[in-house]
Amino acid sequence: MTENDIKDKSLAEGGRRRIDWAEREMPVLRQIRERFAKEKPLKGMRMSACLHVTAETANLMRTLQSGGADVVLTASNPLSTQDDVAASLVYHDEIPVYAIKGEDNATYYKHLNAALDHKPHMTMDDGADLVGTLHKDRRELLDNVVGGTEETTTGVIRLRAMAADKALNFPVIAVNDAMTKHFFDNRYGTGQSTIDGIIRATNMLLAGKTFVVAGYGWCGRGLANRARGMGANVVVTEIDPLPALEAVMDGFRVMPMAEAAKIGDFFCTVTGDLNVIDKHHFDVMKDGAIVANSGHFNVEINIPALEKMSVEKSLVRPFVDRYTLKDGRAIHILGEGRLINLASAEGHPASVMDMSFANQALAAEYMLKNASTLEKKVYSVPDEIDREIARLKLAAMNVDIDVLTEDQVKYLNSWEEGT
Repeated sequence: MTENDIKDKSLAEGGRRRIDWAEREMPVLRQIRERFAKEKPLKGMRMSACLHVTAETANLMRTLQSGGADVVLTASNPLSTQDDVAASLVYHDEIPVYAIKGEDNATYYKHLNAALDHKPHMTMDDGADLVGTLHKDRRELLDNVVGGTEETTTGVIRLRAMAADKALNFPVIAVNDAMTKHFFDNRYGTGQSTIDGIIRATNMLLAGKTFVVAGYGWCGRGLANRARGMGANVVVTEIDPLPALEAVMDGFRVMPMAEAAKIGDFFCTVTGDLNVIDKHHFDVMKDGAIVANSGHFNVEINIPALEKMSVEKSLVRPFVDRYTLKDGRAIHILGEGRLINLASAEGHPASVMDMSFANQALAAEYMLKNASTLEKKVYSVPDEIDREIARLKLAAMNVDIDVLTEDQVKYLNSWEEGT
């Protein structure tokens, strides 16, 4: 029996149906899987993956396995596991999985270490917890590792900090930096799935409400536009003048969080930073305010400060905690402040994750081929991989594009011709 720590093996059949449903919307990854099955480019590689355990991730795991990899999967967030998917991977694909939705912090790190017990040659991370644990607590395994990949903005920030401190012991490809990842996954995926998570958790109407988006990166852009599409009055908060200016030009109100906190009905953080919503913001929020996070870690909302301000905490709906303050106001935190699109919903649609996980698969193949020539730092996905994924996606959508003529190529590479 494949080693595992999952919730319930009886959920496996439902998980397989969910995985098969997602696969229909993942044509790029399916094409890569077919090639991997023939060529076995990952043969002999032990891979430890720390990702959200979803139906889309399951199709990535099956692709890596088809490529010859010996893969183990653990969750990258305590609330992001789909327990039926975990069961299906164990019982149908014989892939070891260590993940249970709602696991406590101790179990989460026990599972990370179980994945590292696999003695990986390659890591595949979503938030850099696996790589961080490997470097801090399991350094005896570092000599085995030839490289890794990282899925998220948060993880890339952590890994680049490690590289700057000369603490990173192997090269990592920042899958998040690929245009076919952050341009689509972060904008369209996060935009839709975050709204989905907030609505599922609250069943509240967004139209006519003031919706505050903290951060106007790719995730913030997507979320702000989707909230506006639902009829909300959207306010953006930022610390960088360039995206702040872009938000203004896109038609949103921009102001500091201290001002937005007074008028917001819904708040959602997508910054990757600490205490974006803090005590002094809670001090001025409306009674009944809804506060959520769609960044990777639950540090963007200062929940410990809110707990100290509160006289009572109660679970009023699944994934909705009500904090009653001393003055009688109620503030609602969704999904324990963890990424709401996976805590109360199902994460990004499969058609978006198709490109993100195609990047993961091809980045793993690239890493294996080139690790010996790479330095111990963070690399972007090679442009040729990014464009190949875009090409495959367009082909799957039956979309054709133009091709440059010889004259056009010559013109673009010359400087002699002018007006």
